[in-house]
Amino acid sequence: MIGRFVGILLVLAALCGGGGGMGVCPAQEASRFQTVQGGCNLAFPEDHGPHPGFRSEWWYYTGNVRSADGRPFGYQVTIFRYQTGPLGETRQWPDPASAWRTQQIFIAHAAVSDIDKDVHYQAQTAAREALQMAGAGHQKKQAIIFVGNYSIAIGPGQHRLRAPAPDFGLDLRLEPQKQLVLHGKRGYSRKGSTPAKASCYYSYTRMSTLGTVTIHGQTLPVTGLSWMDHEFSTAPLEAGLVGWDWFSVQLENNTELMMYFLRQDDGRYHSASSGTFVDAAGNLTSLTRADIEIESLKTWQSPYSKGRYPSAWRVDIAKLGLSLNVEAQAANQEMRTRQTTGIVYWEGSVKARGTLDGQSIRGEGYVELTGYAAPFKAPL
Repeated sequence: MIGRFVGILLVLAALCGGGGGMGVCPAQEASRFQTVQGGCNLAFPEDHGPHPGFRSEWWYYTGNVRSADGRPFGYQVTIFRYQTGPLGETRQWPDPASAWRTQQIFIAHAAVSDIDKDVHYQAQTAAREALQMAGAGHQKKQAIIFVGNYSIAIGPGQHRLRAPAPDFGLDLRLEPQKQLVLHGKRGYSRKGSTPAKASCYYSYTRMSTLGTVTIHGQTLPVTGLSWMDHEFSTAPLEAGLVGWDWFSVQLENNTELMMYFLRQDDGRYHSASSGTFVDAAGNLTSLTRADIEIESLKTWQSPYSKGRYPSAWRVDIAKLGLSLNVEAQAANQEMRTRQTTGIVYWEGSVKARGTLDGQSIRGEGYVELTGYAAPFKAPL
C-alpha cells in the first residue's frame, strides 16, 4: 500500500551512480516525473502492467493458506519498480550506450509465516531492467513482472506467483472471486493534504488460492485466500508523517475491509487516512478517517530492530455496524530488507473476531506497519 518502500532509494544510491551510468538519481525532483492529480482513468488489462513515467510502483500479494492437514501459513510476494529519473532524461549518461543502461530498478520481497511453529522466513532481491535480469510488460494477454526467478503473471482469470527463495518457496495460482476494487475516487487515492499527494490504487480483495509452499525442501500443497494490491505514484511522503498502518481483512461472510492510517510525528493519524468496505455482492463503501475508530491493545518489541509494533487492535465502524478485534497470528513477522530497500517494517498475518450488524463474524488478513523501527523519511 501507499508508496511501499519508497526507501528503495538507499539501495539505488549505489546503483545509480555506479558503473552502469543510470542517469538522473533518486534525488531528482518529483515534479519532473508524471504525477497523480485528480484522476487515474484506469483501464484493464492494460493497467495491470507497468507505468513508466511515475517514480514508484508495486504489485503486492498477501494471503493465508493451509496445507491438507490444516497447517496455517501466511505469505507475502511484492515486486517494486523504481524509476531513477524522468523518461528520456539521459544527458548524464555516457556515450556509447552500455547494455546496463536503464532508468528502471526492480526489487522483490517474499515471506512465509509458519504460524504454528512461529517462524518467519523472508527473502529479497534486486536488479536493473537490463540484460533480461528484471522487467515488466505484456506478453500473450498477460502482464509479466519479474526480478530474476521471482515473478508475477496477471492473466485473464488467473494470477501466478513464483518466489523461489533459499529456505522457502511459493508457487501459487490465484483466481479473483470478485471484480477488482478501485479505491478512493475511481482509483485516485489521496495520501496527504494536497491533490498531488496521491496514488492510483486498486485491489483484488478476494482471490481463491492453490499451489505449493516449500519449507527447507519440503513441498506442501496449500489452498486459501489472497489479496492483491497494485499502486503507482510519484508524490513524496508529506512532511510530518513518520509511517503508516495498513490493514486488509477478509471476513467469512464474503466481505472485505481495507484501511490505511497515515501516522504523524505527534502520534495522531492524518485526516487523509481512509478505507474501503466491500460487501458480499462487490458493492463498495468508502470510509473516511472520521468513520473509523481504532485502538491499539498490545504491542510487540522486535529483538532485532528494537522497534515496538502494535500487535492487536480494536476497530469500530459504526456506519457499517462492524466491530472487530484484530490480532497478529505470530508476533515476529518483521521484514528486515537492508540489502534492498534499507527499510525495516512489519508485514504479517492477522486474525479477526467481532460482530457485523450484531452477528458474530471472524476472518483473516494482513497488516503492514512502517515507521516503528525508525521514522519513514524516504520519498515515495
